[in-house]
Amino acid sequence: MGPAKKGRLNWEVWRLRRPIPAVAIVAAALTLLMSIGCGQKDGLVRYETSPVARGTIQENVTASGSLSAVVSVDVGSQVSGKILGLFVDFNSPVRKGQLVAEIDPTVYEATLRQSQGELASAMADVTLKRQTLERTKILAPQHAATQLELDQATAQLAQAEATVVTKQAAVQSAQANLGYCKITAPVDGIVISRKVDLGQTLIAAMSTPVLFTIAQDITEMNITADVSEADIGQVHTGQPVEFTVDAYPDEVFHGTVKQVRKSPTTMQNVVTYQTIIGVKNPKQKLFPGMTADVTVLVAKRANALQIPNTALRYSPPQAATVEPVPSRKLQHNQRLVYTLASGGIKLTPVIVKTGISDGINTEVVEGVAEGTQLVTATISSGTKSVGFSGPPPQAQ
Repeated sequence: MGPAKKGRLNWEVWRLRRPIPAVAIVAAALTLLMSIGCGQKDGLVRYETSPVARGTIQENVTASGSLSAVVSVDVGSQVSGKILGLFVDFNSPVRKGQLVAEIDPTVYEATLRQSQGELASAMADVTLKRQTLERTKILAPQHAATQLELDQATAQLAQAEATVVTKQAAVQSAQANLGYCKITAPVDGIVISRKVDLGQTLIAAMSTPVLFTIAQDITEMNITADVSEADIGQVHTGQPVEFTVDAYPDEVFHGTVKQVRKSPTTMQNVVTYQTIIGVKNPKQKLFPGMTADVTVLVAKRANALQIPNTALRYSPPQAATVEPVPSRKLQHNQRLVYTLASGGIKLTPVIVKTGISDGINTEVVEGVAEGTQLVTATISSGTKSVGFSGPPPQAQ
């Protein structure tokens, strides 16, 4: 490489390494900002619209709950002892009065015999006391017995008769306890729960132990659904209900609201009210305890004017040209929507009166006609692309 060419190369490297002055950087930034501002000013706003149409709309209240038998009875034991026999199991059909379990009766048979013996002794004592009184009554007029002895004989007989009554009650109690050793079904139904095993010892001292749970009839069931306080005012007796369960995800079951209970349940500051829904279960596909996702039909309108909820939620961008908004105050059932005017450039605000909603569309009672195009979204602002204009800054 020659000396002249090498010197020129060193000059170019030195020139490129020189710092760009601050004045040149500021000038470039101002040029870029002016270019951006001009692009936004010349932008064209475009909108997405949807027509006001007619159709069927229905308002629902959703909740979740669990299935249960209409009547479910816990079968317990009033006496303690070892389980001597179990005669039914899960899913066993039972009839009212059928023997379902038996407790070892040995202790209660002995108690009954003891009570019967004490009753016999008390009755014999009554016989003796009555004979003593009769003799004293004969001897007293002959001055062979005093009046005191006569009074004592009378009192002793009354006391003996009272003892007999007490012993009779003890016999009845012992007979009842012995009878409780044989446990029978209180209703017709099906066993849905068994909580004891053969040979297990029951202790009924503090509370009645539960042996079985019998569902009286699972061809008719109830759903106990928890409805939020915001929706409970729309739920009433007789309303139709649709629900699904996880066991049959593709099948929709039907029921009817039977009762709305006014007692609140509060959990983590959320207030709900129990709603009882009657369900027919002729094929017994539904089991107690299943979780049901419930939809209550609270209102339905056929051939109603309706608009998408996106039109009710729409708010124009700052770049939009909007006619003045009506100055009057909106009522609780009035909403503001926008139509397009002036060749699709200017927005016109319109107040509509709304009705029921299904969460996607809302009924329009008054304010717009069928076919009116309502703005639902801003597609683009049409801003031109931003580029760097003007010559590059020169080094000073």
